[in-house]
Order: sequence, then C-alpha cells, then structure tokens
Amino acid sequence: MLRTLNYNVATVSSGEEAIAYLKEHQADLMVLDMIMEPGMDGLDTYRSVLDIHPKQKAIIVSGFSETHRVTATQSLGAGAYVRKPMSSRNWGWP
Repeated sequence: MLRTLNYNVATVSSGEEAIAYLKEHQADLMVLDMIMEPGMDGLDTYRSVLDIHPKQKAIIVSGFSETHRVTATQSLGAGAYVRKPMSSRNWGWP
C-alpha cells in the first residue's frame, strides 16, 4: 500500500531484524506490528530502537484489540494504532 503511494519501503521479518536494520539505516517511519513470534514483540522492539534512534517515529498495527502493551508503546512516543487487516481506509486515505 505504501509503495503504491510512492514511498520507499524496506521490510524485515522480526523485531531483531528491525533493530539490526536501524543500526545501519534510518527510517522516517516504522510500521510496527505488536505481535511478532517468535522473538521480540512490538513494545520490546520499539524500546530497543529508541536506544539507537531516540526520536524514531512509529505507527502500531495489530490484528488484536488494543492492549496495555500498545498503550505502553504509545507512551514511549509511537503514534497511531491501526487495526489489521489494513486498508487505505484505516489510514484515512481515499
């Protein structure tokens, strides 16, 4: 969806890969899934990313209801919570 809007997109398959990627690169925005198994969840990933890039922006996505881990991630600076399945309507786009 973001590529169709002409954004440059890089994808990784885990929280650990996101951290490794951001040690070498910068991202204007992370789209961060809250549940990533096995391995780190979204909250733990975002905490680690903030150690590397303290002002990193993020949007949280999840197929489950909002939880205390979502609100904890938002309290660290992550922005909106978007529920899966995602579509352009979830993001407020036409």
